[in-house]
Amino acid sequence: MSLNWINRADRLSALPPYVFARLDELKARAREQGLDLIDLGMGNPDGAAPQPVIDAAIAALAEPQNHGYPPFEGTASFRSAITNWYQRCYGVDLDPDSEALPTIGSKEGLGHLALAYVNPGDLILVPSPSYPAHFRGPLIAGGKIYDLKLTAENNWLIDLDGIPEDVAQKAKMLYFNYPNNPTTATAPREFFEEIVAFARHYSILLVHDLCYAELAFDGYQPTSLLEIPGAKEIGVEFHTLSKTYNMAGWRVGFVVGNSDIIQGLRTLKTNLDYGIFATIQKAAETALQLPDKYIQDVQKRYSKRRDFLIQGLGELGWSIPPSKATMYLWIPTPVGLGATEFALDVLQKTGVVLTPGNAFGEAGEGYVRVSLIADCDRLQEVLNRFKQARIRYK
Repeated sequence: MSLNWINRADRLSALPPYVFARLDELKARAREQGLDLIDLGMGNPDGAAPQPVIDAAIAALAEPQNHGYPPFEGTASFRSAITNWYQRCYGVDLDPDSEALPTIGSKEGLGHLALAYVNPGDLILVPSPSYPAHFRGPLIAGGKIYDLKLTAENNWLIDLDGIPEDVAQKAKMLYFNYPNNPTTATAPREFFEEIVAFARHYSILLVHDLCYAELAFDGYQPTSLLEIPGAKEIGVEFHTLSKTYNMAGWRVGFVVGNSDIIQGLRTLKTNLDYGIFATIQKAAETALQLPDKYIQDVQKRYSKRRDFLIQGLGELGWSIPPSKATMYLWIPTPVGLGATEFALDVLQKTGVVLTPGNAFGEAGEGYVRVSLIADCDRLQEVLNRFKQARIRYK
């Protein structure tokens, strides 16, 4: 019996191939060829979650009441931990009952927010390059993406003045992310003030992804969208525990901000999932209450790796300014090589996995993203392989 009558929904045809799935295929093939891979592709932190987080999860796992369905809106204690964290870090007051909602990692929340608010044909503003969930969610919902091209000349900041008037008038949502993945760019408070004024003027819903809030170096303190007067009236902010607390596989994050927007997302999620396992929420609650020393140790670890790799790549011809935040380096490809071509060449010659910048949008062409998810001994091996294989910028 022929099954050619089983057709995928048209919405899937709008999606470009997901780069990390493609990278997994290439990594599997490389392993079959006997290569010792050093995977600096995904932003997948090395090591385990902090011991207090693990201990909290074990203790919660022993409690029978945690094995049933959790509340759709998350446990009250986790929501309170979220809003207390915002007050402590940013001086932002939030109502834990209406202005905070746990999500199954930030990726799930970002995508489902689009399903809750984007109608087919709606115009959505998304930077290019950007984290794929920022444009894939709106695409799945049937939205039309308007790329906001980011450039090195503008320090990878959105050029609000460059958005045509007719586009701004039609736009319904704007996704953005600082500290930025993949470019590592940071935005001054003045930029946040400008984007809030822009969004309020044109009645655009702002969606800010603050997943690298704590991964900031050299005294830099990222800005929360919600610190800006008037922002909470028109926007929400997502965060995840994946990066800072080595909890990527735990799938736990949250969104805060405008209560009406959050209620819309909650309404969608009640029809699609049952929330996060209560044991994981208890562990996440513990993570948000860890002392500052833990965060400082994480920052030192990543800044040490950043400096080590920048110095080593500098000896091979790259000139990379130190990033102020995130767990990445954003490095230009050698002259004459495209992002995909260079990443594949490096993988085949050295067994080192990098992410081509064009996976994050057309404006990422000419760059690769390097994740700082290996210790310096392993990064030295990366540099040794680059030297041996003559992988240089020039």
